[in-house]
Amino acid sequence: MADLAAKGEEPEILFWVGCAGAFDDRYKRVTRAFVRILEHVGVKYAVLGMEETCTGDPAKRAGNEFLFQMQAMQNITTFEGYGVKKIVTACPHCFNTIKNEYPALGGNYEVIHHSTFLQQLINEGRVGMAGGGEFKGQRITFHDSCYLGRSNNIYEAPRDVLAALDADLVEMKRSKANGLCCGAGGAQMWKEPEPGKKDINVERTEEALAALDGNAAALASLNGVESGNAGATPAPRNGQQSSIIAVSCPFCMTMMSDGVKNKERENNVQVFDIAELIATAEGLG
Repeated sequence: MADLAAKGEEPEILFWVGCAGAFDDRYKRVTRAFVRILEHVGVKYAVLGMEETCTGDPAKRAGNEFLFQMQAMQNITTFEGYGVKKIVTACPHCFNTIKNEYPALGGNYEVIHHSTFLQQLINEGRVGMAGGGEFKGQRITFHDSCYLGRSNNIYEAPRDVLAALDADLVEMKRSKANGLCCGAGGAQMWKEPEPGKKDINVERTEEALAALDGNAAALASLNGVESGNAGATPAPRNGQQSSIIAVSCPFCMTMMSDGVKNKERENNVQVFDIAELIATAEGLG
């Protein structure tokens, strides 16, 4: 961002990388995938680099409002210094915080989650997978991020992105407004779970695996509210292809990946962010 500002230029968007996108080895791959898509379609973007700091979301969820406001004001000052107007991020936690909580501190921006931005690119014809690419017919289930779904009512954008892959998209028993948290929200990412019968991410992963496997009995045995699509029994999974749990959040990525490992299904179930799937289908992986 500083380099563009020095040349008197403005980017179309500021790509907010986020802590996970910058430091978590697994989610760095999502950052790279999304950047490859931006460069492929010719979107003029910028990042803050070393000037980007945490949005303050973990501090706020953990109850440290003072630290949250310090971090938020530092970011708002940076945004205002560069005249930032439009921000795109791959993290629903960052998205929710900047979009809904920064305005109370004077930070008003157009904030877009990368699932919505990808949907826009597909609708504009700037991203298009001929015949769905290598994911055509592959079984995929999408896990709704709480901060994207219930907090901001964004359910269709990530599904529309996946639909462009021409994959076999199946819904979990609990999806959309009735979706189940991955277990990392509300600062739970940073602590061990309280003692109980089962970790939330394991419960959610079991639900995803049941949907992918077309296991009606397993679906019926799981607790929770039925989604609108849960009545249909999914077709048997193609044994020649790995099934995919698609996510759009770094926290969900970690929790669902750990759940798959817990169930010892890494050999035939993979967890990917939607940006990785699009980048791969476009030959940008």
